[in-house]
Amino acid sequence: MMLGFLLARVGVDVLVLEKHANFLRDFRGDTIHPSTLELMHELGLLDEFLQRPHQEVSELRGVVNGHSVPIADFSHLPTHCKFIAFMPQWDFLNFLSEQAQRFPSFELRMEHEVVDLMFDRERVIGARVKTSRGTMEVRADLLVGCDGRGSSVRDRAGLKPREYGAPIVVIWMRISKREPDAEQTLGFFRHGKLLVLLDRGDYWQVGYVISKGGFDAVKARGLSALQDELVSMADCLRDRVAELDDWSKIKLLTVQINRLPEWSREGLLCIGDAAHAMSPAGGVGINLAIQDAVAAANLLAEKLRVGPVSMVDLRAVQERRAWPTAVIQLMQTFVHRYVVTGQQRSGKTSLPLLPRLLQLFPLLRQLPARFIGIGPRPEHIASPVR
Repeated sequence: MMLGFLLARVGVDVLVLEKHANFLRDFRGDTIHPSTLELMHELGLLDEFLQRPHQEVSELRGVVNGHSVPIADFSHLPTHCKFIAFMPQWDFLNFLSEQAQRFPSFELRMEHEVVDLMFDRERVIGARVKTSRGTMEVRADLLVGCDGRGSSVRDRAGLKPREYGAPIVVIWMRISKREPDAEQTLGFFRHGKLLVLLDRGDYWQVGYVISKGGFDAVKARGLSALQDELVSMADCLRDRVAELDDWSKIKLLTVQINRLPEWSREGLLCIGDAAHAMSPAGGVGINLAIQDAVAAANLLAEKLRVGPVSMVDLRAVQERRAWPTAVIQLMQTFVHRYVVTGQQRSGKTSLPLLPRLLQLFPLLRQLPARFIGIGPRPEHIASPVR
């Protein structure tokens, strides 16, 4: 949606295909980081965007072995918004859609699912699309796969990602929100386990991070044991954890970390999770995908105004974004192995060294804030509106 908006903004004819009838799905990541908010400022949309319902968090805190620890302080970032905005992703997509449709060269078609690609020899020249009225063909100078970590575009193009492993899975649940409840935090860490509460307004989206392969053991212990585990992590849930009275209310999210050796082939480019699946650690996946979109628009927009782009042009997008992606994935892998699933004695209640340092030295909190809030090599809007 962001790439379509940016390309239409400079006069490129764009068609965005979305297989669902609307955006109202249970997205996992609703964090809009300062780097993305800065892009909204550069586009002149920030004030209007922030009028949409959202929550703002200028400091991320974690509860580590029962101790509240400030982890990331965004108040010193060199950005207009020195906070993370929590907004349901469907609201973000609707906002971008409304802005993009102001341009006559932008078109969004809902309930249009790409089911196959069209080729002329080795070049991708379009897609076959399933609609409520049957199958149709769409031809394009460039097809961009933005369809996530299970990308059908990527698979049909024969592009295979390299897996870098993720030793965790996430159990997702919904628990009602009451007053007074804990403020938004980065999570509750205890004895190598992590519990995250995402504020959805009238309920908490609860993510319980466990070791990969551990879900069967959780189910074997039963719902009451899971309820007890959640309460041991966050006591504020004690009076409502019984809402989880059926396994149908509990979903399993498999975490992936991978990336394509080649993000493109003639006539096709993959960005976002289709090019590099990210872990939920740090909530950076959506924002990294948006950075990909901005880089692609900066590098390709003017050339797409006159026709197809070459493999040299498409590889320039990967060259621009591959290094920041690899750095973030390396850090996520480190967090999984040594922070989230690190082994501790079950009775240990003292603070580990890193949280203790963050608690004692406020200046250190600016480092995770910059890494999470801005990231390596942030992109900026380079193409003028036409």
